[in-house]
Amino acid sequence: MTAYVRLEVRRTLRDTGFVVFGIGMPVLMYLLFTNLGPADGAGEWKTASMVAMAAYGALGAALSTGNGVAEDKGIGWLRQLRVTPMTPRQVVAGRTLTGSVIVLPAIAAVLAAGAFVNGVRLEAWQWGAVALVLWLGALPFTLLGIGNGYRLTAQTTGVVNVGCSLALSVVGGLWFPVELFPDWLSFLSGFTPTRRFAEIGQSLAAGAAPGPAAVAVLAVWVLLFGSYAVLSYRRSARTV
Repeated sequence: MTAYVRLEVRRTLRDTGFVVFGIGMPVLMYLLFTNLGPADGAGEWKTASMVAMAAYGALGAALSTGNGVAEDKGIGWLRQLRVTPMTPRQVVAGRTLTGSVIVLPAIAAVLAAGAFVNGVRLEAWQWGAVALVLWLGALPFTLLGIGNGYRLTAQTTGVVNVGCSLALSVVGGLWFPVELFPDWLSFLSGFTPTRRFAEIGQSLAAGAAPGPAAVAVLAVWVLLFGSYAVLSYRRSARTV
């Protein structure tokens, strides 16, 4: 399974589209959002936006794992994997591990832009804690992407994953502060995994402990998306 993960990671990181849109785009958006407009309160906004854009990059990278699954299913690679010594659980676990690895460049790139371009200053433990939380918190989105990949065609998976990324990013407050939302949208946003995902990282960046509600909401989404991935794989197993 280790060799399988290495293969999939190399394939993903060699994809120009992934490098440009999965890593470069979140950095570009972060720098644009934080360097336009008045400078009042810019330091706090640059820190909060840094975490939000790193979360956005992790979200897109995690979902892109499903694109590879769907493409492999279309060309018959999944059928070939079934005749290898790898068990179905190892195949799914390998894909999940791949998703966990490829989110790291997106997170690191945005955090580096915050530190070296925007001058964000955090304690060493805060940098480590924020990176770790964003890395672990991307798990539900990896599971969602994998579920879409096993359930849908390659073309449909790409479209659905982009739609999921946009919807979860906007409603979850990754692009705009939730304080600007109307009351009904702010209330709805509180139930999204993306808002809670970023909220945990922003709390750590501010030197505060994450709220239990944020952790609980994210845990529920891990279970929901994990169940979806398992059900999608079982359905795929009957047809591939």
